Amino acid sequence: MSKIPYTGKTPGARQPVRPTPTDPLAPAEESYAPQNPLLEDPDALAARLADSEDFVRRNRNLLLCVPVVAVVAGVFGYNYWRTQQNMLAQKEMFKAVNYWEADSLGKATKGDGVHPGLAKVASEYSGTKASNLANFYAGVAALKQGKFQDAYNYLDKFNSDDYLVQSRAYALMGDAKLELNQAKDAADLYAKAADHNANDFFSPGYVLKQGIALEVAKDNAGATKAYDRILNDYASSQEASEARQRKAALSQ
Repeated sequence: MSKIPYTGKTPGARQPVRPTPTDPLAPAEESYAPQNPLLEDPDALAARLADSEDFVRRNRNLLLCVPVVAVVAGVFGYNYWRTQQNMLAQKEMFKAVNYWEADSLGKATKGDGVHPGLAKVASEYSGTKASNLANFYAGVAALKQGKFQDAYNYLDKFNSDDYLVQSRAYALMGDAKLELNQAKDAADLYAKAADHNANDFFSPGYVLKQGIALEVAKDNAGATKAYDRILNDYASSQEASEARQRKAALSQ
């Protein structure tokens, strides 16, 4: 299920899948042309107002609400600035992503002396989509390098509207916690991954990892409950067979 190799303590290790160079986080965006550009373009709005000779007379009440106008202008300005920052951040992280895809994880994270790494992009362009994505890439890189606390810290700053990717991030955070000998915290994160828009395709695997982590934490009752959930809610899943075996072993 994971796009990266599982680490030594990670339950349910599977073969790695080669990552694709495309952005795995952003859903496909449809082109959009507003019917009325004045509703979306503050520059067009400003030009329209400037051309109106009787603007002051017709909008006396509006002009009395200067704080409101200032706030709206501030929002437009901030959104424009953030868009520019995001474009710059995407350009800055391009080389780092190439290193990431080539498994040159040190250069991907820290840079090569000429191009910045993911860590710098994530910190210097905080609040942009590119920074968010950089945190995900850096978290995966740190996990593969065995830097489990760093991996958790990066992934904890990441969020996605794509429920499959967000679930994966929770699970990777669980992997990091398990490697840090925090099995109970790992189990909680696996459960969070399973419950984040639960589905028949990915949730069973996360619940299985939750059960195994609870076994590591010596919580056999909790592990049994997790395996029962698979057997009851995801009986036709591939994980059901292993859940049945593990539950039987716990009852001996």
